[in-house]
Amino acid sequence: MSHQESLTAYLAAFTAELVHAGIKDVVISPGSRSTPMAMVLAEHPDLNIHIHVDERSSAFFALGIAKATNRPVAILCTSGTATANFFPAIIEAKYSRIPLIVLTADRPHELREVGAPQAIDQIGLYGKHVKWFAEMALPEKSAEIIRYARTFCARAAAIAAQAPAGPVHLNFPFREPLIPKIDGNLFELSERPQGYVKTRNGELTITESEFKVIAERLQEKQNGIIVCGTIVDDGFAQAVTRLAEVLQYPIIADPLSQLRSGNHNQEYIIDSYDTFLRNADAKSFLQPDVILRFGPMPVSKALTIFIKENPDAEQYVVDGGGGWRDPALLSTEMIYCNETLFCEKMLNYAESRDHVEYLLKWKRINDLTKEGMNPIRDITDLSEAKLFYQLAEMLPDESSLFVGNSMPIRDLDSFFLNNQKSIKVFANRGANGIDGTISTAIGSALYSKKMYLVLGDLTFFHDLTGLHIAKRYGIDINIILVNNNGGGIFSFLPQSEHPNHFELLFGTPLDIDFSHAVKMVNGYYARIEDWDHFRIEMDHSRQSSGIKVFEVVTNRDRNRDEHRGFWNSVSQEISNFVNGAHS
Repeated sequence: MSHQESLTAYLAAFTAELVHAGIKDVVISPGSRSTPMAMVLAEHPDLNIHIHVDERSSAFFALGIAKATNRPVAILCTSGTATANFFPAIIEAKYSRIPLIVLTADRPHELREVGAPQAIDQIGLYGKHVKWFAEMALPEKSAEIIRYARTFCARAAAIAAQAPAGPVHLNFPFREPLIPKIDGNLFELSERPQGYVKTRNGELTITESEFKVIAERLQEKQNGIIVCGTIVDDGFAQAVTRLAEVLQYPIIADPLSQLRSGNHNQEYIIDSYDTFLRNADAKSFLQPDVILRFGPMPVSKALTIFIKENPDAEQYVVDGGGGWRDPALLSTEMIYCNETLFCEKMLNYAESRDHVEYLLKWKRINDLTKEGMNPIRDITDLSEAKLFYQLAEMLPDESSLFVGNSMPIRDLDSFFLNNQKSIKVFANRGANGIDGTISTAIGSALYSKKMYLVLGDLTFFHDLTGLHIAKRYGIDINIILVNNNGGGIFSFLPQSEHPNHFELLFGTPLDIDFSHAVKMVNGYYARIEDWDHFRIEMDHSRQSSGIKVFEVVTNRDRNRDEHRGFWNSVSQEISNFVNGAHS
């Protein structure tokens, strides 16, 4: 039996099983050693093949697809440092629980550690950042090895999708020659052609008696809050808002919880907590005796501090992925149960109650804070606060919003308030880095409606190669580039109090004309002149397609002063209310 026949049969079996396991998208970065797998994958009619020359960007693009579809996506690259360029996206996938199947080609064993070109140690390359690693066997056409290839493929797909979802890594050594034999019978399997092994993943849950006990204990606590971080289950919004209504608990809703937008009941959703939880009087006034948490910790540092300052409150962390999401080390119970299922089960045992005094405290302070935001509308200069404050009303219904890290995600948390539109919000909050933001957003845009990306200038510059994917595949994306010429978040951090070398080390102005980068990919570019111009361009974005970049130039120092002035003004109003309520 020839090497070519073994290579082809082995990879055809693996690819067929990949499709049987539900994989629809594969992102490939070209290379020599990965040739046989790339050619076989490209032949399967049920796979969507996406090509991108930059491995770092392509991995984030795949991450975005998986984020939007909630199903595993495969990525393939050649051997050597190409594999290392996958690493940032793999780290993000690990911590944001996104399923990726990482396929790396490698030199065969006899060419390792002997000075062969493009050969690095790829065994366990990603360490603990993948859920599972396998060094695949060399290709053979024997029945045992074909079954092995199919089984390991199904296993990898199942592990990637199993809660908590995440990346898996399969390393494939290939000997030359690398060209498979492509013919019309490539994927005709003689044994179990319908798929070699099917896996069924269930939801984590607890017993009925445990649900009952937890419900009884929550029933005893009147001063409770529900804190919601990133949640991807479409049924969660209805379930958690119904639970809040029964318990009469306010819901502290992170923008990534998908609770601030939509047609579900928003009566119990608190959306301006990032502002008023900076006020000591408000925090004292709102002390909880129980905290019910879903998802990872929200973006807001003010909320995190508030939780830390209430160590005596019972804290229940509900995690359908069975992790340990407790950065404050204050949880009293870890409940390994699907979040939506937990809320629905609680409704079977919790009794509705009329006690609303604590809930009304939260709602009143939330309303006061939002009233204090009204002057933001009157800001005439281009302003980061105003941009996010009016973003919900400017975005079309049934749209998607991807937000970059650093200041944009924090401004979204502060100023993106409850609305009735169906706006799905995305961000890379696993490792909270600025890596691959454009690429991830474009990947998400492939399977999302009307994608809008808001990010800073450093984040935009950091991932310019991602724009080429949108150009290559004609993906529509609207990018709002907030350019304050540097790292705006550092103006809010203690480093800003030490001006010596601040600009050199932290401000890091780029002084770049980004219009050239947009022109490079045949995109549409507009430098926003004022708010009327911005509204015109946003309206225009609904009617046009392709890459559109709207650059909003702001000033870092003015932005810092604007934020602090707003916080101080609202804080004074809150203190007056709280002190009046106590008198």
